[in-house]
Amino acid sequence: MDREKYSRQILFGPIGEDGQSKLLASKAVIVGCGALGTAHANALARAGVGRLRIVDRDYVEASNLQRQSLFDESDARESLPKAVAAERKLKQINSGVQVEGVVADATSRNIEELVRGFDVIVDGTDNFEARYLLNDVAIKMGIPWVYGAVVASSAVTMTILPGHGPCLGCVFPDPPSGLHETCDTVGIIGPAAAWTSAIQVTEVLKILLGRKQELHGTLFGFDIWHNRVQQVRPKRDPDCKACGQRIFSHLEEGEPVPTTLCGRDAVQIRHRDARSLDLSLLKARLERFGSVRINEFLLKFSFDAYEMTVFQDGRAIIKGTQDPAVARGLYAKYIGS
Repeated sequence: MDREKYSRQILFGPIGEDGQSKLLASKAVIVGCGALGTAHANALARAGVGRLRIVDRDYVEASNLQRQSLFDESDARESLPKAVAAERKLKQINSGVQVEGVVADATSRNIEELVRGFDVIVDGTDNFEARYLLNDVAIKMGIPWVYGAVVASSAVTMTILPGHGPCLGCVFPDPPSGLHETCDTVGIIGPAAAWTSAIQVTEVLKILLGRKQELHGTLFGFDIWHNRVQQVRPKRDPDCKACGQRIFSHLEEGEPVPTTLCGRDAVQIRHRDARSLDLSLLKARLERFGSVRINEFLLKFSFDAYEMTVFQDGRAIIKGTQDPAVARGLYAKYIGS
């Protein structure tokens, strides 16, 4: 152990030298590497959590830099996948931590493999569909996870310990209905994301240190701009579909559904079958229809009023529409069905 690197953290009573050794032997997987995920990854790497896996489907853009703390302008210029950019930064921050960036969309097909063997799952996602997926896999595999969501200046967090207390499905049996605020409509400020992540990461450290009796155990909400804080202690629902009945409907494979991306005039398309694209060949095919740029991870194709970013696994993010039908049609036209 590099005691000098962690000396101030070791001085903190609840951690100490034994606790630091536990952290160095621990493994955390972060799903989503946006405003929350970058802050999670930065804090956990600096704290000396021995192995970090960062899963993200997206690439860095200039609009991310206001709140996504691991990225810089060169990452945006190169359109680096967020998982790749984060891995590179974190290895410079703490070379003693094993960091693995995974460029992938977490789905029912791959989520169990992505989280298997890890001690805790940290939520950096931006939609309820993904969080229900995390909840199902965490309950099924018995892995603690820490939920977090932030929009504008407001946020909410909750720590879920499978088999002990309520899960996300107990609190939200169904996703919110009707109109609700999103980062598309009301934006987001960096301090709200930083505070949310600070709470989540602190809970993660308690879990990894085995100090579960000190977890806050509530649905914790706050508005950092208006200085409002609220805590609700939810109860476990014995009839909960996930933790009560152990019916994991979000882990059932189905036809991939196009996803409208938060804060973006864009839709993600996933192909129904696993595939591996030769981006160089695709570049040669598309150049007669518009402008094409390529790096080792993805291809960007600009045409008409749209921009299509295609990943090697066949996923595409189509910017310029929020209509899944339009996005699906463009994907079929230029990439294939």
